[in-house]
Amino acid sequence: MFLTRVFVLFFSLKVPMATLVDIAVSAAINLLSALIFLLAFAILRIQPFNDRVYFPKWYLKGLRSSASHSGAFVRRVVNLDFRSYIRFLNWMPEALKMPEPELIDHAGLDSAVYLRIYLMGLKIFVPIAFLAWAVLVPVNYTNDTLKIAQLVSNVTASDIDKLSISNVPLKSQRFWTHIVMAYAFTFWTCRVLLKEYEKVASMRLQFLSAEGRRPDQFTVLVRNVPPDPDETVSELVEHFFLVNHPHHYLTHQVVCNANKLASLVKKKKSKKNWRDYYQLKNDRNPNQRPLKKVLLNIQSDISQVAVASYWFPWALGRKKVDVIDHHTSEIEKLSEEIEEERERVLKDPKSIMPAAFVSFKTRWGAAVCAQTQQSRNPTLWLTEWAPEPRDVYWENLAIPYMSLSVRRLIIGVVFFFLTIFFMIPIASVQALASIEGIEKRAPFLKPVIEIKFIKSVIQGFLPGIALKLFLIFLPTILMIMSKFEGFLSISSLERRSATRYYIFLIINVFFGSILTGAAFEQLNSFIKQSANEIPKTIGVAVPLKATFFITYIMVDGWAGIAGEVLMLKPLILYHLKNMFLVKTEKDREEAMDPGSLGFNTGEPRIQLYFLLGLVYATVTPILLPFIIIFFAFAYVVFRHQIINVYNQEYESGAAFWPDVHGRVITALVISQLALLGLMSTKEAAQSAPFLIALPVLTIWFHRFCQGRHKSAFVKYPLQEAMMKDTLERARDPNFNLKPYLQDAYIHPVFKGGDDDDEDDDLSKKLESDSVLVPTKRQSRKNTPAPSRISKASSPSLSEVVKDGDP
Repeated sequence: MFLTRVFVLFFSLKVPMATLVDIAVSAAINLLSALIFLLAFAILRIQPFNDRVYFPKWYLKGLRSSASHSGAFVRRVVNLDFRSYIRFLNWMPEALKMPEPELIDHAGLDSAVYLRIYLMGLKIFVPIAFLAWAVLVPVNYTNDTLKIAQLVSNVTASDIDKLSISNVPLKSQRFWTHIVMAYAFTFWTCRVLLKEYEKVASMRLQFLSAEGRRPDQFTVLVRNVPPDPDETVSELVEHFFLVNHPHHYLTHQVVCNANKLASLVKKKKSKKNWRDYYQLKNDRNPNQRPLKKVLLNIQSDISQVAVASYWFPWALGRKKVDVIDHHTSEIEKLSEEIEEERERVLKDPKSIMPAAFVSFKTRWGAAVCAQTQQSRNPTLWLTEWAPEPRDVYWENLAIPYMSLSVRRLIIGVVFFFLTIFFMIPIASVQALASIEGIEKRAPFLKPVIEIKFIKSVIQGFLPGIALKLFLIFLPTILMIMSKFEGFLSISSLERRSATRYYIFLIINVFFGSILTGAAFEQLNSFIKQSANEIPKTIGVAVPLKATFFITYIMVDGWAGIAGEVLMLKPLILYHLKNMFLVKTEKDREEAMDPGSLGFNTGEPRIQLYFLLGLVYATVTPILLPFIIIFFAFAYVVFRHQIINVYNQEYESGAAFWPDVHGRVITALVISQLALLGLMSTKEAAQSAPFLIALPVLTIWFHRFCQGRHKSAFVKYPLQEAMMKDTLERARDPNFNLKPYLQDAYIHPVFKGGDDDDEDDDLSKKLESDSVLVPTKRQSRKNTPAPSRISKASSPSLSEVVKDGDP
């Protein structure tokens, strides 16, 4: 019964499929778009006034000076060296010249390992494509199955389908070739994955051993500190670590809830930017002061409100004011609010969270604390490695630890419904982006649509661009969800968001596309069928959607990557800021927007290409060259961006690699199950069972790799920590670690820079004298080890500010 329904689906579905001509038209459009982007980039990047847009990393490192400060005015704006226009693609070989060790020193290990994902794609798919085209394409093409079906059943089939497994007849012995190739592709992919895992793990350990001194190497984040009526959180943390880590504890910094203060500082900075904008505008035209309508203050301007309501009832409660004076007044009010909120944070015990950053004298001591249980109760005194200071997401430190589980449960439910219900608009958009969908909704366009070129554009280009546009806002939504879950570092937020994005792409873009869109009418029967028939339906549907994924790859992986290097949005924003806000060299530096890799969006997109390549390698090998072009082109583009543009927000030491490995394994298993489902519909009863072993072997291989190499990404070896500590003591025996660490994890709003008028720089605070840490708790009278005199103790935040200059 099921086989009957499957062949009805395949042999009677009267949906126009993209032909080789349609694919050629789509390729021409996307190649032309990519070429236009590259030409625009080649011209814009060599203009002196764009230098800070396309080479911001070198400016941030202080290795490049502005070309607009010297020479004639024309030469400061336009590049008059016409030879440079001829060599418009010379940035590609230049991007490949920097060796990997130098790239790690220049951009960090995260960026270098991220590029290895593209290299891994080339290592996997180039040999697979060669083998598939040499073996599978001739096996598929030298059959007449679809040709006979076209004559007998009036089936619509394109030339691309004749190169796929769909052209192999039922019960054919040729399916053994596909099974052997599936094993070969799996073993080759696993070999590359194992070599890359070993290489990246070795690079990580080497990077950590060669890395210079950083605060996070000595610091542990302690959460869920138990409340005590007799001691403050600061006293409790200090006493606990003096007792339990007496020889290694150095200092600590309690965590405070300064979210409202940070919001006020951010608002004040925005007001300053607007005031500067209007001030520059006024300087250009001194005779006309900028005016703006604002709401009246009802209490202070009651007489003006009465007059306005009498003469101008439609403008009740509004008046025109001098914008510069208005923003200056608002800034003064915000300064007062900031000062009041700062005092409240420092004095109110409720603003101190039951968490602290605890620093140790050695890396060995920090490693022991971070990787061990501190209390009999496993829910108290929870320790983990502290993120590096620039990686901390300070807003989430104020979230109570006990609420995290509830938050993650809520987000899990929300994500489930988002993923399921998002399939409906995606399916609708793809249905409308087809010939049938347009003719159904706009029948008057039928004469235009039937024009051969227009028809090729719609079938070969429109579905891919429609899906691309529909996914624009999804990463932002997923990042907001990750922030609500309470992760404490930008890196963990990006990794969590990447995981959800990858799941979404698998369910909605991959499964959703092969089961909906042109075959949307089959979705109802798919939902109602039993679970053991789902792989069969997916297996049959996969070859039908090959042309759609080819168009998507060209839109997203060719033209999209070329658009990445052009950086149109940062280019426009920089010149707008430079025109309206920049007054000093510091302002010009802040106007640069180098951006970062965006792991939460970039890595899941790469994984979608791994999935498509592995699924279609044995089914429709014609897709593989498009995948290879994407990996090669993206590698060159992102290498250029990492060297010249991106300024990474954090350095995690390639901690994301286990996720990368796991997602490629997931793609491999999905490809094996899809092939198994397809084989079961081809009545290949003798050969299909041999595929059952593949998922089992693949999952075993994944568990082996995780057991062998994953610990290098989640734990820090005590041996390495001791060696590094010993070497550092021998090189710099007189280094005082306490001043280096004691203000490393103070909230940024207390460090100054964002609030220049008050100049609240806590880095100028006085070091505390030796402090005896007595305990006020009765339960401490039975403590086995007595409290010791801490020569490196850290004062509380309020004590620091009293000694400093708020």
